[in-house]
Amino acid sequence: MKRRTTLRLATCCIAATLALQTGGVLAAANAPAAISWDELVPADWDPSAEFTDLFEAGADAWEDTDPRAQQLYDRMRQVWDAAPTVPDMNGKTVRLPGYVVALEEGRDGLTELLLVPNFGACIHTPPPPANQIIHIKLDAPVKGIHSLDAVWASGEMVVTRNDSEMGVSGYSLKSAQIEPYEP
Repeated sequence: MKRRTTLRLATCCIAATLALQTGGVLAAANAPAAISWDELVPADWDPSAEFTDLFEAGADAWEDTDPRAQQLYDRMRQVWDAAPTVPDMNGKTVRLPGYVVALEEGRDGLTELLLVPNFGACIHTPPPPANQIIHIKLDAPVKGIHSLDAVWASGEMVVTRNDSEMGVSGYSLKSAQIEPYEP
């Protein structure tokens, strides 16, 4: 009896240690890899390099009503909509947290959305760069999840551009699953 208790205790200690080393999650062999939003941005991409001339011209002091501010916004949209993606993400099964921007929602539930890293992104302008927006078309409607909800999304990452009224996405998730966010 004592030996069985010691074995159970040792197994629990090993499991707890592994859980701490893996961020609190014991991953199954085929579980999606948890990724961060930073991993979707190429390390060498610096969008501010596109606007050095504007900073030199004093753009930071322009009023929103200044016509040059609208030109800056249009130029920024072009740069962000063309934001480069990370080709190595294509085909990876991933899991990441984000916020929902509903694109298609009916009485049966949510069927299409954009996943974004920040609360309110895409709802307020400007939307994030394309490499920070993931388009998700669900295989079956999901009830109880709405715009601005925090969720976990998982599926097979596809590097592809999609243009919607809320923004241009640089990625999509195939065979996607979404569930309410739990830390």
